[in-house]
Amino acid sequence: MFEDLTGRSALVTGASGGLGLHFAALLARHGAEVTLAARRECALKLASETIAAAGGRAQGLALDVADAASVTGALAGRRFDILINNAGVSGAGRAADLSEAEWDAVLDTNLKGVFLVAQAVARGMRESGRGGSIVNIASILGHRVAGGVSAYAASKAGVVQLTKALALEWARDGIRVNALCPGYIETDINRDFFATEAGGQLIRRIPQRRLGRPEELDGALLLLASAAGSYITGASIEVDGGHLVSSL
Repeated sequence: MFEDLTGRSALVTGASGGLGLHFAALLARHGAEVTLAARRECALKLASETIAAAGGRAQGLALDVADAASVTGALAGRRFDILINNAGVSGAGRAADLSEAEWDAVLDTNLKGVFLVAQAVARGMRESGRGGSIVNIASILGHRVAGGVSAYAASKAGVVQLTKALALEWARDGIRVNALCPGYIETDINRDFFATEAGGQLIRRIPQRRLGRPEELDGALLLLASAAGSYITGASIEVDGGHLVSSL
């Protein structure tokens, strides 16, 4: 269904572990040469070696998405056909108790970081004349809210709207910009929480009554990243087991 990505280059941010590493490995399996970006150089080295050991082509690139100088310096002169804007932080905390520094940390990474990297990569896509695909990883919390995640929800709602704005501005350059909005996906980080009673209550609110698996994001990501989605831009695709259509 999806085209071979051989000959395409991809950048995945927040790729030293979790979903970022999963996305990078997925693109590599489909033939793309993948650059994994994150702040932790040691973790990037291990992640790149893991993909290479499986037969993929991968390299690490240290950068801080929230730092404009870091983004500009790391991406100068580089050209990518695909960008997976995945870097993000959760920043849980009640709004009344949230400090300015905590708010800034979430918005700087989740929203400003998405913009800075997209801007830098889009410049290269435009200069190459080939265009490309940008996939911003948002969340279902960009569409609905939950308690204790005000900064995170605001940042992801911003990503959804930013995606639409960039899609509009860059369409004539052949650059497609879309958002992928995962629901609750089971990972090593959250597995213990979802095994608790509180976690179980959240799962019971999902119409499918289960967590998603990382590989269940693969189809949507490949659709948006490849030419299979060549007429899709400015879209926000939710992969959430029906969570967003659950009754209030």
